Amino acid sequence: MSSRGGTQAVDRAARLLTEVVHAPGSVTFTELAAATGLAKSTTSRLLLALERNGLVRRDDAGRFRPGEMFVWFAWRGGAEAGLTEVAQPFLNRLGQVTGETVNLGVGRDGVVEQIAQVDSAYLIGATNWLGRAVPLHCSAIGKVLLAYGAAELPAGRLERRTDQTITSRAALAEELAAVRQRGYAVIDGELEPGLVAVAAPVYRDGGTVVAALSVSGPGTRLTTPRIADVAAACMAQASALSAVLGHHPERPAHGDDPPHGDGRPHRDGPPHRDGPPHRDGRPRRDGPPHLAHAAQAQREGAA
Repeated sequence: MSSRGGTQAVDRAARLLTEVVHAPGSVTFTELAAATGLAKSTTSRLLLALERNGLVRRDDAGRFRPGEMFVWFAWRGGAEAGLTEVAQPFLNRLGQVTGETVNLGVGRDGVVEQIAQVDSAYLIGATNWLGRAVPLHCSAIGKVLLAYGAAELPAGRLERRTDQTITSRAALAEELAAVRQRGYAVIDGELEPGLVAVAAPVYRDGGTVVAALSVSGPGTRLTTPRIADVAAACMAQASALSAVLGHHPERPAHGDDPPHGDGRPHRDGPPHRDGPPHRDGRPRRDGPPHLAHAAQAQREGAA
């Protein structure tokens, strides 16, 4: 390719990229070709090159958005700018798989702040969590953020929201160690009676946890047999989102098999880190020692 031809190709690619970045939302192939005046064959070839290099990406509808390279740059300063937009396709897929309420949450001022949500497909148990401050110690997202150092407990006693809430800091520390071991958190009636939730960590480049992805619903639907499958789906989408944010571990964080490229879990059960999760995938009140300690501490009114 001549120097002039190479410069012309760069200029054309830059025009396409400018249109994608300046668009208020995602933009279609036809819109890009029309806006730049480029032939469709040229537009197609250049968009493929931009996509290969992470400068543009396609959403589930095939429309174009700024690519992973822009996301990584934005996250270099630790900002959450654009996180909800980047995460939305993964929340949507998780909602389609589970049919339950899906949330993306971060830690802020000692509580969980829900920054994105996909509503449940059901009327019963559907809750709008956006804008609601949720305690860290008795929510699935909060436990993930605490377990991976993305949030800190506020000083003082831990609020008892229900009879199942862990109010002992020592017992909570043991629970958080279990979260790190299995790679996800579960609550069963700790925040609200009858509410069950599962959450998995979302990483950025460098391996720092910056958010958590959760699935929640009533215990009548999120039953013991479903927890393992829901946890697998949640971890798969959290892992796929983490990859977009620049997290590329040398080996999968949970288990031996990575999720499919689109974030779908493998069908052979939920991956795990060092060993299998509890049989039902969530704490049992009379089961694991760390939960038995928690129950005893609650009975004794430990602080």
